[in-house]
Amino acid sequence: MNVKSKSGMHKAYQPLKPAANKYLQKKWDQDHYDEHRKKVTEAKPIVDTKGIRTPTHIQAKLKKAQVQEERQAVIDRDNQLLASKIADIQLSKGRIDHRNFYPARSLNSESRRIKLLEVAHENQAIYERITAQESEYRRELWQDDWVRIEQRREGITRYPHGVAHKQKITKKKSVKFFGGTSGQTLCSSSRTQDGETTDEDLRHQ
Repeated sequence: MNVKSKSGMHKAYQPLKPAANKYLQKKWDQDHYDEHRKKVTEAKPIVDTKGIRTPTHIQAKLKKAQVQEERQAVIDRDNQLLASKIADIQLSKGRIDHRNFYPARSLNSESRRIKLLEVAHENQAIYERITAQESEYRRELWQDDWVRIEQRREGITRYPHGVAHKQKITKKKSVKFFGGTSGQTLCSSSRTQDGETTDEDLRHQ
């Protein structure tokens, strides 16, 4: 037990009981304290409160490890088989014909064929009815009506319908004469197919 002096400069051990030598008493008290702390540290409980220890087979989980090993073994075996097959395929030149030419088949092909035949028969019957039907229009009446319309048009028109067509067919011909006074050119008149003379004599100065 340390107690400060009145001056505060000197520190001395103060034992609980009177002692002839304070330094020896301090040593003995320290030894007793260390032995006490050692006993407290090494003391064991009388009642075991740690609980039940987990069994070893539950901690290790040997069954799970066995299942994983078997699964890994199966995977390794499959990988080896697959690698060997791939190597054989790469080294070989295709000993098996892998081309499959199967005819196109359908479960309802017969019913579709029957429906197509029915549609074809119906179309043929419709075509025969259409071709056998006579027209209700008479072309001869249309032609006679058109002739009468043309005759009336020719009768009321100012210029005959065939004159313009004849003028398009007629080709004009011109002949140049160089004579008389200088700088004058005479163009002869051209005759049509009907023998009529057209007024096309132009005098160019």
